[in-house]
Amino acid sequence: GLSRTAIAGIAAAGEIRSGGLSLGKSSLLQAGAEIDIVLPVSEEPLVIHPEVIPGLHILHEEEGFVVIDKPPGIAAHPAVGWKGSSVVGGLAGLGVEISTSGEPIRQGIVQRLDVGTSGIMVIAKTEFAFTSLARAFKERQVEKIYHAVVQGTPHPVVASIEAPIGRDRKHNGLFTVHSEGKYALTHYTVLTTFRGASLCEVRLETGRTHQIRVHMQAIAHPCVGDLPYGADPTMAASLGLERQWLHAVHLGFPHPETEKWVSFESEYAPDLATALEQLQAMS
Repeated sequence: GLSRTAIAGIAAAGEIRSGGLSLGKSSLLQAGAEIDIVLPVSEEPLVIHPEVIPGLHILHEEEGFVVIDKPPGIAAHPAVGWKGSSVVGGLAGLGVEISTSGEPIRQGIVQRLDVGTSGIMVIAKTEFAFTSLARAFKERQVEKIYHAVVQGTPHPVVASIEAPIGRDRKHNGLFTVHSEGKYALTHYTVLTTFRGASLCEVRLETGRTHQIRVHMQAIAHPCVGDLPYGADPTMAASLGLERQWLHAVHLGFPHPETEKWVSFESEYAPDLATALEQLQAMS
């Protein structure tokens, strides 16, 4: 339940010890060593607070699941160190009861979108739906399509990026392509080109954290506005973007009960639509 930053802080405070010696966050361990960790007492335990979240819309709801439009700036679920809103809290504020499967604080969440990514999500409302949807995601039976505006124009205009993704050891909270990472496969198609940018359709075969952002950076075409992954801050400012231009536009999956294919669509968030209009005007 603790973030990497929190654990690093515990180490920096000398509260992680082995053999009477304090361990740093990069200390190497010996097999069989006993480690003593003094955990901080949480003054504010994680709880779900119902909240009203502007821009969080229900696209479809039935007994087993609910499909929503997630606005940017909210997390999928509460987490240690995150003080903002969450999908779980927003649904509670709308009176939607969701599954309690898995960790209580992540109830019903079978997929995640980055805090700064907007678009379509499905959340389980029953135990049966949770199990079914989680299996579908794990077995890659889900069709996930995103639209991304990236800097420049990728070549070729239709291609796949197959590169393992893991945590960036130099930048906490970010990810990167490296040989020890997990397998990741992204397909993209350039839909429209503008002056200095392109609108791409992106399909995911895997679901690694920050996958699209990392893979687009890896081919030197980061998402416009994605400053942590190398985007041009001047371009972002000119378009009024304070986050990456990335939106989950389509989600398809086998219905948890009938197993018939169902699919849903999401329109661009207002800030992305405005930035796209500006790119069109400039081009």
